[in-house]
Amino acid sequence: MGLAMNISRARAIFLAKKPIGNLINMLPLKTIVEGLLFVADGPLSLEKLVEAIEENISRESVEKVVESLVNEYDDLNRAFSLSLVAGGYQFRTKPDLAPHILRLKKKSPQTLSRSATETLAVIAYRQPILRAELEKIRGVDSGGVIKTLLEKNLIHVVRREDNLPGRPMLYGTTAKFLEIYSLSDLKALPTIEEMEKLEPRDTRTLF
Repeated sequence: MGLAMNISRARAIFLAKKPIGNLINMLPLKTIVEGLLFVADGPLSLEKLVEAIEENISRESVEKVVESLVNEYDDLNRAFSLSLVAGGYQFRTKPDLAPHILRLKKKSPQTLSRSATETLAVIAYRQPILRAELEKIRGVDSGGVIKTLLEKNLIHVVRREDNLPGRPMLYGTTAKFLEIYSLSDLKALPTIEEMEKLEPRDTRTLF
């Protein structure tokens, strides 16, 4: 009886002192990464995944696991995929499902006016860009459109131009812009003509 109590007490002391982080080793790395990607509010970079795991895991190991998951979901041909967008990885529903999901959520497709799309395209390709430069290219006042794009978090103020009178603002696109248009980074931008034909994909609506 005394021996059993001592064993139980020793087990309790061991568990109390055992670092919680070590329990992570009981799970496969792929399971951990998949779980983190599943609960994330937005795209997760490899660096963020490594930081969240908090174990002695290399970036290369996590990258191999992510690539494995990407291929695995592609092969399964499911309703969603694991995609590289805005510099990170994110589970995304297939575009073809948009009409069904929008009906389920009783929401209308997220669209931009032609003037907003043109303005966004110019900013994307010429960033960082001044409002004066933007309006010279478009030939019209862009104050209202810039305000709309700022409110939708598609563009942001990069900085002020200190060498010009009044220190005007320079504009650039945001991470949300990349996410909505399913772009991994700015290098993946389509041509201006192609971009004007694109429909923005609001991932928060389609998830």
